[in-house]
Amino acid sequence: MSSPIRYHRPSGAFTRRQFIQLSSFAAAGAALTGCAAARPRRIAANEKLNIGVVGAMGKGQSDTDLCASENIVALCDVDEPRCAPQRKKYPDAKFYQDFRVMLEKEKSLDAVIVATPDHLHAEVAAMAIRLGKHVYCQKPLTQTIYEARLLKKLARQHGVATQMGNQGSAEDGLRRAVEVIQAGLIGQVREVHVWTNRPIWPQGMDRPAGEDAVPEGLNWDLWLGPAAARPYKEWSPYLGERTGKRTEHGVYHPFNWRGWQDFGTGALGDMACHTANMPFRALKLGYPTEVEAWSSGINQESYPLKSKIRFAFPARGELAPATLWWYDGGDPKPNDPYRHDGNSKPEKDVTADIEEMMGAVPGSGCLLVGDKGKVFSPDDYGAKFFLRLKDEKEMADAKKH
Repeated sequence: MSSPIRYHRPSGAFTRRQFIQLSSFAAAGAALTGCAAARPRRIAANEKLNIGVVGAMGKGQSDTDLCASENIVALCDVDEPRCAPQRKKYPDAKFYQDFRVMLEKEKSLDAVIVATPDHLHAEVAAMAIRLGKHVYCQKPLTQTIYEARLLKKLARQHGVATQMGNQGSAEDGLRRAVEVIQAGLIGQVREVHVWTNRPIWPQGMDRPAGEDAVPEGLNWDLWLGPAAARPYKEWSPYLGERTGKRTEHGVYHPFNWRGWQDFGTGALGDMACHTANMPFRALKLGYPTEVEAWSSGINQESYPLKSKIRFAFPARGELAPATLWWYDGGDPKPNDPYRHDGNSKPEKDVTADIEEMMGAVPGSGCLLVGDKGKVFSPDDYGAKFFLRLKDEKEMADAKKH
């Protein structure tokens, strides 16, 4: 049995009884049996959705703005001062720091956008779903397979619509590439290479010693959520020169949480859902039978600065077995040991025609090698792709092929 997730209770925010009632994910497994399921309300075709946002800045900012034609009813963010621009943009939206309070009080909500750090995705999404709210959750959906499977069960039980933030799936280029590959134009694909310019945040470091005063307006307990308690840390020497600006990236918050095991999922969790989207869709890749990884080093706090991973997939019906190679990061920069030079990429013979076409191998890319040709996308989302068949001398833009 999975051990329960511990959640920090903000001082004075809830009684113990209220906290137990509102803490969703730790009790969600038990909730799958024997209780009445909350259901979403029926919405007329010309009716606007009432939307609440948890994690209103960062990615949540653009997610909210793309839904501005609906009713933005509530904004929730643990960092009140940092959320000031969004509060000004949506003056009618009520502001909360605790998502549990927002979900308890805002009975009219139809849908919730979850754009918190990764470690809170499952907790927030589970509570929203159990209350019958539709959920748009940023990637990665969860930190663990267990959490993802439980959210799937909850969504089915409560009949809500859900979507993860794979915005590349809406790109015409990606959909067209999938059609080209599945039509057999490049033949059987047995080899895939996916690489990324991430991490664009520090990785490979140990936890810094000491603690700093929590900035006014930031609720550090709520930011930690289900993660183990640790002191707030504003700055460490590896971050470089300290400017003192409230918006700069700190040790954990904002943005740099991605590199820490307790809060993020590293480069693989952050970007593979985008950059590997095309081969997973086109080749119908399921679970691998083998996974082998190489990395620059391992510690108990942060993800490695550089990694290379081999995923072996078995035959799928008429589709041949395939090997997917993943590359992220690179070697440490001079005088900056926790940021990389971006050299973790496929071997030069694999990318020779890409380099010939573009002058250099881009920082991120996806290459599918078939026995009749290749498909290559030079960006994170598959919006554009290039094609080269075996009898052709060079790659060409698929739109001009």
